[in-house]
This record gives sequence, structure tokens and C-alpha cells, in this order.
Amino acid sequence: MAEEGSERDNGGLASMDSMESRWVYQDDEEGSDVDHEDDYVNGGGGLPQRDSDDEDNAEQRLIRTGPRIDSFDVEALEIPGAHRNEFESQDFTMGMRVILAFQTLGVVFGDVGISPLYTFSVMFSKAPVKGNEDVLGALSLVLYTLILIPLIKYVLIVFWANDDGEGGTFALYSLICRHAKVSLLPNQLPSDARISSFRLKVPSAELERSLKIKERLEASLTLKRLLLMLVLAGTSMVIADGVVTPAMSVISAVDGLKIGVSWVKQDHVVMISVAFLIILFSVQRYGTSKVGIVVGPALFIWFCSLGGIGIYNLVKYDTRVLKAFNPIHIYYFFKRNSTKAWYSLGGCLLCATGSEAMFADLCYFSVRSVQLTFIFLVLPCLLLGYLGQAAYLMENHADTTQAFFSSVPSGAFWPVFFIANIAALIASRTMTTATFSCIKQSTALGCFPRLKIIHTSRKFMGQIYIPVMNWFLLALTLILVCNISSIYEIGNAYGVAELGVMMMTTILVTLVMLLIWQINIFVVMSFAILFLGLELTFFSSVLWSVGDGSWIILVFAIVIFFIMYVWNYGSKLKYETEVKQKMSMDLLRDLGPNLGTVRAPGIGLLYNELAKGVPAIFGHFLTSLPAVHSMIIFVCIKYVPVSVVPQNERFLFRRVCLKSYHMFRCIARYGYKDVRKENHQTFEQLLIESLEKFIRREAQERSLESDGDDDSDSEEERSFSRILIAPNGSVYSLGVPLLAEFKDANKFISESSISEGAEQGSTADQAAIEAAIDSEQSLEKELSFIRKSKESGFVYLLGHGNIRARKDSWFIKKLIINYFYAFLRKNSRRGTANLSVPHAHLIQVGMTYMV
Repeated sequence: MAEEGSERDNGGLASMDSMESRWVYQDDEEGSDVDHEDDYVNGGGGLPQRDSDDEDNAEQRLIRTGPRIDSFDVEALEIPGAHRNEFESQDFTMGMRVILAFQTLGVVFGDVGISPLYTFSVMFSKAPVKGNEDVLGALSLVLYTLILIPLIKYVLIVFWANDDGEGGTFALYSLICRHAKVSLLPNQLPSDARISSFRLKVPSAELERSLKIKERLEASLTLKRLLLMLVLAGTSMVIADGVVTPAMSVISAVDGLKIGVSWVKQDHVVMISVAFLIILFSVQRYGTSKVGIVVGPALFIWFCSLGGIGIYNLVKYDTRVLKAFNPIHIYYFFKRNSTKAWYSLGGCLLCATGSEAMFADLCYFSVRSVQLTFIFLVLPCLLLGYLGQAAYLMENHADTTQAFFSSVPSGAFWPVFFIANIAALIASRTMTTATFSCIKQSTALGCFPRLKIIHTSRKFMGQIYIPVMNWFLLALTLILVCNISSIYEIGNAYGVAELGVMMMTTILVTLVMLLIWQINIFVVMSFAILFLGLELTFFSSVLWSVGDGSWIILVFAIVIFFIMYVWNYGSKLKYETEVKQKMSMDLLRDLGPNLGTVRAPGIGLLYNELAKGVPAIFGHFLTSLPAVHSMIIFVCIKYVPVSVVPQNERFLFRRVCLKSYHMFRCIARYGYKDVRKENHQTFEQLLIESLEKFIRREAQERSLESDGDDDSDSEEERSFSRILIAPNGSVYSLGVPLLAEFKDANKFISESSISEGAEQGSTADQAAIEAAIDSEQSLEKELSFIRKSKESGFVYLLGHGNIRARKDSWFIKKLIINYFYAFLRKNSRRGTANLSVPHAHLIQVGMTYMV
């Protein structure tokens, strides 16, 4: 007896590489349904069992067909073109390149660029200078931290782990989700892999190891949860960075007033810093491009000033500091100061702050431009700046509390002070834009409550502004500045937040190396051991001083982590409940084409989150409304783990039940970088155009398939199977001829039929003509029905869901779902606003989900 079984992929979708024939249901009058979600392999002649999730097959008679693949996958494979990074695909003039370089300085490097303002001051507050050897040791620590973390780790390694130009912890998570099914939300479809921007890696010699890791991740729920928690922890630290960076940057810059004006006290510094911060967050809404052009030249002047002051101090004071490039001085520094040197590591790390902001802000510019700007401008100027400060301190051991401003030549003090404050404001803005990017990514991937997102650039879609988070960050920054005004305590908090996200990035990039890059295991282990060990050493230093005030940032990061985890947990339970409660297709068939009610003219767009099946909320509409629309389209707005989905790959359609039901399912796919900017009229137009294309393709395939049924045993007919190559390189067989092949086949058959006899050929041609006429009439009839329904108007059907935990749930679950998650849903952006639904065409029905 032949082996019996059925292969399934995510959510019950059929395997696409099976060459076995299968049993499907077919209607005698209307022919086989377009969409069959379940493959059956039956070698024993018995009837296959009906699956409860089978939702599109007509319940008439069984026929044996050749292999077919899911209609979503057919449609996805037919979409041509490949998406490219917007910066890679543009030809820039020389003037545009100069403008882009200035914007890169103003947006990406502001944070790391102002680190010379406070690094030595914080270091020597923990380990006071006793001699020149201490200065050399501290300088050597700073130099090698700059080289190892910002340069080698981020610019030369981590930047290449970007997700089609997008950086940050959630971009790494999205990249991993694309190569392994580790997302806890079970809405993945095989057709998602046909998006041109997926770009899955071609197998290599390390493929076996990669597949083992992939299988282990996909099979273990614990590992999936652990991976998600790492990503959420890293993202919460980035958001905490968005609070502490403005506080540290602005206070350290304004603190220079104490050097220039003797009567200025710390209270004056705090008041001026508060005023600067309010101005800073108020101009955030004007966008990255607009502000970047203005502040880019200011950052260029700042980096040139750093380099110039450094060279001046080297020439004037002591060039012996160049010996700090010998790492032996780090050993002497720890030997002389032991525990105090270890405490100073938290201050040393401040020279690398902004490294994660560079990666998170990568979406605004191309990887190559950021790398070149850092290597040839930013890094040399930073090294010269630190060398110059150290040269000054070699002869002025008492000026460590204001190391930078004390080392500035007296004649250049006020211009440098002015440009330093501008650079500090720019650096604060850099981290805020990185925070916006991380929140946008996490929202799209279902890990953050929905917020209003404003696009600040018509040209570059990655440049966004989130009003609620902007004012929230301002409020927390002001609280931090007013309560902890010392740069030493804020610097320790800065180190806690920065190191937290650095360690998460190291772990995620290590996983990317193993799973995606598939490089040598020794290279991977060297990366992980070196940088994770280095960061853990720094982290142990800052944690020892957590009682100084940095605990505030830790508490804030924990609160953000809790919000993100609760939102993801509640969203996952809601989706799983919707899957379990979806309507039975047998019930819809029993109701008939009129669905047991009156079908009024018009198109009803029922929004739901299900990628497969008819949502239970549809049953509530049937029982609550006196009539439903003549055409129903179940619209699923779905975010896939890619940065951008090209417009021509946006919509995928599937027919639900028979043609007479006039019901379709549409998946509108968006990347986490995409923002739904189209208004409802544009969305409706795009949706109907895509639906008409789907129906035409469906009719074409039916015509070709029905022609092949006339002689199903013919080997010549079977040779016309379609071979499709997906954008990711996978090869699939579709048991339906292509149109061009069908024409070639007709030509070949026509030539053969002439030699066999004119009468037999005439009969076959007549039958083919009649079938073609019937198919054309059926197509035009359905297209005409769609146009008439469109003229009658669109109505948006939304379910207002109330989420409650079941009575038998454990106490913690009830607390999280009934109170915390319910509070977040109540205060997040509503579905009508998030989906751009017009209120005049809206019908809502309430429903309670017991999860």
C-alpha cells in the first residue's frame, strides 16, 4: 500500500514541492475552486478525510488533479522585480553627495562625536591622577575602546548585519525571523518568502550547521521566548538611552560655563540645560532631512575643532602621549590603581557611547557612506581630540574635572563653547531619532502599542516623528536633569543603558553569523568571546555604582520592557483565540450564496488579523445586521519581517467559497519600515485593481487547466508543467501550463491534427472555441459585477474586540490581560485611525475574546 499522508506548512498551507496527484472537491457547474488550501496524497483509492480548516473547496464531487500550489504562492511568484535599498538605487550628483555627507554627520555621529566633553572627567573622578603614567594608562584605555567597539565591532562588522539598510535590535530580530520561524505570532505564510526584498542567503558549506540551529530554534518555544526577551531588553535600553543621552550631552556642554564665567554655579547650569532641552524636543518634529542640512555643517566644524585643538595641545604640551598606543600602559594603569581603575571603566566606556545610535540610525543613509565618514573623518578627529586632552593633562593634573574646556586655548574658548553646545543638542537629537526608529520597528512586529507616527520626509520613508514618545522622553529627561545634575552620576546611568543594548546586539549578531552568514565557527566564537567578554567587564564596573543614581534608568528600562512584553503576550493570545474561533466553512456552505440574509449592493471590507480562515467576527455581522454586502473582502493588514514591501507586491488575493458567494480574502503586506500613507480612496483603488488582476489570472489558469483535462493521460500534456523560480532561489513545479506554452502547444497539436484528419481537428477546435467563449463570458460577468459593486460604494466592517482572560486562568494571567493589556489597548492608537478608515463608511460590532 502506498504511503498516505499530507505535508503541511505554516497554518495548514500545502507543501509546494510535492509531485504527487491529489483528491480535491469540484463543483459540476462552476468547475474546481481556485483556492485549495490542503493537499491530499491518497495511494489506496479511499476517500480522504475532510480537514476542519479546509475553507475553500466546494462540496460536490471528488476528482484527481495534478500537483498545485497555494494561490497566494502562485500570485506571489508572478510578481516581477526586486526591491533595492533606496540609497543604493539612486544616482547622486556631487552636490547631493556633499549634502548627504553633512546630513550623515548631523544625524548619525552626533552622539559619539561629543564624548570628549566628559569621558576623561568621569574617568578621573573614579581614579584621580597621581602621575603621568595614570594619564597614559587612561588614554590607552580610551584609544583601544574606540578602536575595538565603534570601529571594529560596529562599523566593520555589525553594520553589515543590517536588514536592507535598516539597523537596530529589531532589525536584527527581523532578519533572524526571515530565516527561521522564531516569531511567536503564528501568522507566517510561505508566500511571504516570495517578497523580492526577502533575499535569503544561498546555501554554503556551512549550511548543515545553519540548518541545525534553525531547526533547534523553530522547535523550542523556550528559545523563541528567550530570543524575544533579548530583543525586548535591548530595545528598552535604546529607549532608556533616549532619556539619558540628552541629559548627559547638554549638561556636559553647558557645564563649560564654569570655566568661562567664574560666578556660574551648578544651579545655573541646570536651568540653562532645561531651557535647551525644551527647545531641542520642540524642533524634533521638523524632521531629519531639514534639520540634518542645518546641523551637518555645525558637526563638521565641531570635528575639525576637535582635531585642531588636539594638534595644538600635542605640539604645545607633550607628544609623549603618543606612547599610549602601546597597550602595556593599560596594564600599568591597573597595576597602579587596581580597584579604582576598574571603577573608571564605566567612564572609559563613554568614549564609545553613540555606537548603537549609529547602527540604529543606519536607516537614514547608506552603509558605505556611514563607514567612510567614520573612518576618514570622525575617528581621526576623535583620536586627536583625546590625545590633545591627555597632552594638556600631563602638565595640568588638577584640571581633570573639566578636562576638555580647560584644554581649549583661551582665545578660542567662546567659539568652541558655542559649537560644543550645538553639537550636544545635535547628539541628543541623534539618539531621539534612533529611539523613534526602534519604536516603529517594534510596533510593526507586534511588540509595542500602536502610536501616531508622522513622516517628516516625502523622499525618505525612514525619517519619522512620534509625538507621544517625543514629549514622554522630554518629561523623563527633565526629571533626570533636575534630580541628578552631576555628570558623574548621569555618566554611570549612561553606561548602564549603553552596555545593555551593546550586549544584546553582540548576541544577536552572533546568531546572525551562525544562522545567516554561515561563516567559520572559529570566527564567530572569536567575535562573541572578545566583545561579549569586553562588554561584561565594562558592565560589572557600572553596575557596582548603580546606587549613585543610575538605578533610575534601570527602572525605566524595566518598565518599558514590561510594556513591550505585555503587549506582545496579549496580541499573541488574541491572535491564537481568533484562529481557534474562526467560522466553519461547512456553516457558510449551508447558508448558501446569500449567507442566510440579504445581499445589498456594495463592497464590504472586513478588517481582521487572520492570514487564513474566516474570522468569527463575521458571524457577528451576519447576526447583527439586516443585510450584508454583495461582495465581501476579508482584509488582513499584515507586517512581514522585511523592511519594505514594494507596492506591486502589496496585495495577495484568494477566493473564499464558490464564485457565487463573491467573497475574497486579501492580505495587504507591509514591512516594518513602511507606513500606510495612502488615504482610503487610494487604498480602495489599489485593492480593486489587484483583485481584477487576480480574477483574470484565475480565469486564465482555469482555461489552461480545463484544456488539459481533455486528455489527462497524455504525456505531452504533462510535459507542459510550469517551473517557477522564486526570488530566493527556490524552485517549484506548478501543474498548470503557462499561457505562452499553451499557445505553443496548440500550434504543435494543430500541426499534428492536420495529418490525422480534418474532421477530428474541426470537432476539437469547435469544442475549444466554445469553452473559450464560456470562460470569457464568465470572466466579463464577474468583472462587471465587481465594477457595479464598486460604484455602490465601500463600507468598512471592523470588530471592536474586548480581551478578557478566562475564569479558569491563573491569577497572574488575569492581572496581565484584564488590567495591564486592557489599559494599553485603551490608550493606544485606535484601529480606525491606524487603518485610515473613514468614519462615514464605518460599521463596528463588539465582541469579547476569552483568551
